[in-house]
Amino acid sequence: MSPILPLNRRGAALALTAALLVPALAACGSNDDKKTDAAASPSASASDGPKAANLTVLAASSLTDVFKTAGAAYEKAHPGTKITFSFAGSQELAAQVKQGAPADALVTADTKTMDGLKAEVNDPAIIAKNRLVIAAGKGNPFKVAGLKDLADTKIKVVLAAPEVPVGRYSKQILDAQKIEVKPVSQEPNVRAVLSKVELGEADAGLVYKTDTIKSGDKVAVVDIPDAENAVASYPAASLKGSKNAEAAAAFVAWLSTPEAQKILQDAGFQKP
Repeated sequence: MSPILPLNRRGAALALTAALLVPALAACGSNDDKKTDAAASPSASASDGPKAANLTVLAASSLTDVFKTAGAAYEKAHPGTKITFSFAGSQELAAQVKQGAPADALVTADTKTMDGLKAEVNDPAIIAKNRLVIAAGKGNPFKVAGLKDLADTKIKVVLAAPEVPVGRYSKQILDAQKIEVKPVSQEPNVRAVLSKVELGEADAGLVYKTDTIKSGDKVAVVDIPDAENAVASYPAASLKGSKNAEAAAAFVAWLSTPEAQKILQDAGFQKP
């Protein structure tokens, strides 16, 4: 049997016990609060932003060079994410989307093509604009100075097919000036048009201004006045059938950020 302490000694013992229990209880409460806070805040244990993913992006041929730079910048800022681009004429990309090709995002060189895919894409956003120029052969031997010169039958002119955005824009500006051009060939995309001129297989062609930047002296660039020109708009959208919906939407949104816009504008594209 425990000895019975005098009243004054029992009081002192109880006070000492209470003093020792208070810090312990406080510590338990603090730990419980931390657990509760952590459970209530998912960001405490999970990183912000979409999970890393392997993305396939279908993009217009005229974006080939600039998107390689943009893709590298995006991967660097988003470790673990890998972007694979597939470049082709916008009409060809649209056909791939309609056929259910496994892809995550789409960027076309015109709004008409994108508008025809409303059932397959999420809301698009214009990320850049472009204008047409005349690409003449090296040294411009035929002294091409403007659109009217393309009507000269001595000049071998190559255009993109009318189903291709750049081909549609070409027809639009030529028709507006009532200029009749008989092309020696109609190509499936803008890169094919430029290649014909670079290789000397054609004397001139209508291409996007951005496509001629890396041509150097292989072609002579003849600007087209704004009043006679057309503006090409580039819409980007994630695909509804993407298996990486969150990551695809994040990439599309990134294309409108200052970082991506600088890359596009440094490559000659205009602000959206």
